[in-house]
Amino acid sequence: MFNKILIANRGEIACRVIKTARKMGIDTVAIYSDADKNALHVEMADEAIHIGPPPANQSYIVIDKVMAAIRESGAGAVHPGYGFLSENAKFAEALEDAGVEFVGPPKGAIEAMGDKITSKKIAQEAGVSTVPGYMGLIEDADEAVKISQEIGYPVMIKASAGGGGKGMRIAWNDEEAREGFQSSKNEAASSFGDDRIFIEKFVTQPRHIEIQVLCDKHGNGIYLGERECSIQRRNQKVVEEAPSPFLDEETRKAMGEQAVALAKAVGYASAGTVEFIVDGQKNFYFLEMNTRLQVEHPVTELITGVDLVEQMIRVAAGEKLAITQDDVKLTGWAIENRLYAEDPYRNFLPSIGRLTRYRPPAEVAAGPLQTNDKWHGDAPVGETAVRNDTGVYEGGEISMYYDPMIAKLCTWGPTRAEAIEAMRVALDSFEVEGIGHNLPFVAAVMDHPKFVSGDMTTAFIAEEYPEGFEGVELPDDQLRRVAAAAAAMYRVAEIRRTRVSGRMDNHERKVGKRWVVSLQGRDFAVKVKADKQGSTVKFDDDTKLRVSSDWRPGSSLARIDIDGEPLVLKVDKVTSGYRLRTRGADLKVHVRTPRQAELAALMPEKQAPDTSKLLLCPMPGLIVKVNVEVGDEVQEGQALCTVEAMKMENILRAERKGVVSKINAGAGDSLAVDDIIMEFE
Repeated sequence: MFNKILIANRGEIACRVIKTARKMGIDTVAIYSDADKNALHVEMADEAIHIGPPPANQSYIVIDKVMAAIRESGAGAVHPGYGFLSENAKFAEALEDAGVEFVGPPKGAIEAMGDKITSKKIAQEAGVSTVPGYMGLIEDADEAVKISQEIGYPVMIKASAGGGGKGMRIAWNDEEAREGFQSSKNEAASSFGDDRIFIEKFVTQPRHIEIQVLCDKHGNGIYLGERECSIQRRNQKVVEEAPSPFLDEETRKAMGEQAVALAKAVGYASAGTVEFIVDGQKNFYFLEMNTRLQVEHPVTELITGVDLVEQMIRVAAGEKLAITQDDVKLTGWAIENRLYAEDPYRNFLPSIGRLTRYRPPAEVAAGPLQTNDKWHGDAPVGETAVRNDTGVYEGGEISMYYDPMIAKLCTWGPTRAEAIEAMRVALDSFEVEGIGHNLPFVAAVMDHPKFVSGDMTTAFIAEEYPEGFEGVELPDDQLRRVAAAAAAMYRVAEIRRTRVSGRMDNHERKVGKRWVVSLQGRDFAVKVKADKQGSTVKFDDDTKLRVSSDWRPGSSLARIDIDGEPLVLKVDKVTSGYRLRTRGADLKVHVRTPRQAELAALMPEKQAPDTSKLLLCPMPGLIVKVNVEVGDEVQEGQALCTVEAMKMENILRAERKGVVSKINAGAGDSLAVDDIIMEFE
């Protein structure tokens, strides 16, 4: 076994690898850029080596710099995590030449599976079900149309070297096939330096389901069930779960056996993932193989109890797999939500800045992990599990240079319904302040009827949120629960306030019982009757809710029991009430006496400022280019400027026709959210 492993990565995955290496008694080496000097993975590792400036192409993905760090540290093996150099055959070759073990597959497997055309041919030869299509080189648009007609519309036109949605088009007829071929070819050439294109059948009602495989260097291979990854936004996975709510045991077995056959066909040795597209009739087709650890691997670990990172390290060290296919048992259900520094109220634009508050829910072990402390240390054992893989901390900064992932929050339960409910409570308990983030959005997904039923496809987000995410409106029963909680909380705060002021002797008697709670455009007249165990809140229709909690004024999180059911609220004080956040909803709640409510109803509503003649910066970022000058007349849809944030360039366009009257920022300027870039007449 290795004495020291270098982790050629950063953030939560570097922290994740360090945890397992520590359990195995292996020393760890972190690498870091200037931006990551104070990062969590640097603090956790036994030693850390600086490798360059913040941009990844000047640090984390420069093979020579990583190799220099390996030589300096004396590490005997390297774990690449995912992304960066994890699927770079040249890096695997450099390690082999240096006599350092790569905690991943052989370079030949990386090369074979890295090209979509080659990988599909190998899959066909290995007996793996593949999407009908044409894998040869396509000369021109005319040939693309002919092939599309033979396959049958709709078809998917894809770049062979593609990824991340680039070089990909769907065509429903000859005209779209002709246009899509040329667009994909151009995009592939500019993005990957490889303009080869292939065409395959576009699967309708598609679900993205992947099989986790594990192989050693002695010819043994197993699969550890599947993961459902259909909740995606712009080809980026957001929610994953294991197992899939769609598959039956027969389909699972067929997919698993084909995935292992493919892995063996390329001499695979390590953990890897074979991705399939599955239609509404459970027909499945090979999509691609990821020759690395997947972001969503924790859900597989939670239902199997198998530490995939440990297995990768043992395989790299030459050990045989200690488990067989018969040993693999899927227990319960696990769900993962990816928490990103992306603002869902601004079309998921990247958000950077300091984490002024970062308080994840407490981790709890359960199920297959009851006797396994690899993730949770001394965490208590419960009926459901909570796991949070993260690489940030309160007071740390979310950088513009790297992936916007903050954490991967996972829950496990004996059933899918219990895992979902555990996730709802965990999300409501997760406090993140200082940046925009997608926590409200994933909380909304957990309550969406299609997700709850398991009836979703890869088009879920596009179909259910076609205009983007605009927040959550709670149904009446949940509104009442929040109103009852707010009334009981406000009463406690009023009693405390009168005690502090010293104005009243019998404080509880002097605080009123009748209140009007206003939230989400509704007014609830309530009467609060308190005792030592809690409060009974009576509504004007005579319905009652029993509220109990140990919440104290000033606390940012309230855990409340309402008629025996939990309610978790994030709490901020506002005038005459609270800002309360729960289940994806962000509520401004006012609690007033009946007379105050009467007067408040007479107050005019504050109007939002008119920004129609301003171009505001939608995210913190760097101005790369300004396309117009003062006096220019611009048309609707015309590019005005480009803002760069988190490795992505965002082109800001004119929403309507106008004339530029003033430009407030130029190329090279760093701007905050809502800074004025330019003004119009």
